[in-house]
Amino acid sequence: MRTSGRQRSSVARRVRWMIGLLAALAAPAAGTFAADWPHWRGPARSGVSPEPSGWSGGQWPVRQPVWTAKAGAGSTSPLVVSGRLYTMGWSGGKDHVICLDAATGKPLWEQTYTAPQYGRQAVGDQNFYAGVTATPEYDPASGFLYTLSADGDLRSWNTRQGGQPGWSLNLYERYGVARRPQATRRPNTLRDYGYTSSPLVHGDWVIVEVGDDEGALMGFDKKTGERRWVSESKVAAGHSGGPVPLTVEGVPCVAAYTLQGLLVARLDRGREGKTVAEYEWITDFDNNIPTPAVQGSSVVITSKYNQQKVARIDITLAGARKVWEQRYASGVCSPIIYKNHVYFANHGLQCFDFASGELKWFGGRSGDVASCLATSDGRIVVWANEGELMLAESAERSPGEYKELATFPDARGVEAWCHVVLAEGRLYCKDRAGTIKCFATH
Repeated sequence: MRTSGRQRSSVARRVRWMIGLLAALAAPAAGTFAADWPHWRGPARSGVSPEPSGWSGGQWPVRQPVWTAKAGAGSTSPLVVSGRLYTMGWSGGKDHVICLDAATGKPLWEQTYTAPQYGRQAVGDQNFYAGVTATPEYDPASGFLYTLSADGDLRSWNTRQGGQPGWSLNLYERYGVARRPQATRRPNTLRDYGYTSSPLVHGDWVIVEVGDDEGALMGFDKKTGERRWVSESKVAAGHSGGPVPLTVEGVPCVAAYTLQGLLVARLDRGREGKTVAEYEWITDFDNNIPTPAVQGSSVVITSKYNQQKVARIDITLAGARKVWEQRYASGVCSPIIYKNHVYFANHGLQCFDFASGELKWFGGRSGDVASCLATSDGRIVVWANEGELMLAESAERSPGEYKELATFPDARGVEAWCHVVLAEGRLYCKDRAGTIKCFATH
């Protein structure tokens, strides 16, 4: 049977179409990339997720929880690694280190140790918080989880062996860490919440903001717990979520809040802990709660109380230089830097130009209590108030005004102190009572 040139061309086109269709079906769909969330504020400790929000066709599938679980009191954020969720909570006179199946919420293992509800030097505001505050840190190289209790218990756990305990030490007992002093002259503003700052794994070390007169920062051997170095800075710790890595003129460094403000210290071998820059930023109530946000060698910091401002600080090996400062502030929400804009949620989601500091827009119903993250499809997720979940366009998609896409107040619990997490196609929202709610984004 003969076929004409036109018939052969038609068959070829159908074959090419079928091959293209099969290739499209076999390839991962655009926007379905799933990633782990192994650290405080995500893969790069930045509050920026490589995953999409799930918004499609005018709909956000985030409505009813896929599962709900209880972890005990505390403001630690969940970590999600390879299908497992790790978190902490306090109940019954013990801290609980918990591992759940991230997809179902099913308990996989739990470890406990005796711990007080508050740190031994605690002063003030105990009606606002309780239990563990510092988010755990996961080390992908070893599979160890590192935790820090409010009372200074620094511990390691082998997640590949059911969370079996490794080394441990207590910072108060080992170093005699004193209560934080009152930072300003304003009466009755002394606060000490115990340890709130997540550990940071860097190479062979676990870096902790100890806040001792031997060193504000200390680096411990991640395998043994032996101390390897102390920082040149000796000031007390600030109340923030955790130190953040950055690179300054090719030198690995770490940025942290202390009682006195921003500290940037070196991490290169032989100069560990040497001060690169300090920028004074002292607050009433000893509170620098929002974590520094980093882009390149620039750091964005913000605080309420007597500061009531946000600032961009550029760091060089010669010190710190203020680029801009604005009279807007975040009380709890750590800023995120996403595609040349800065965002935080405090009495509305606020958006600033990263280069100039100009306020571009603000809106929404978030109060003092909030966290936010940016998604790969140019959206901002906000977890706020007593459990309200919101989705808004970033300035990339809505440069001139705040544009809210969805809000779900039916997630209500108690204050949403804990940072929202997006991992493996699911949002994880935790409140300070320890209730975790998991929402699917597709």
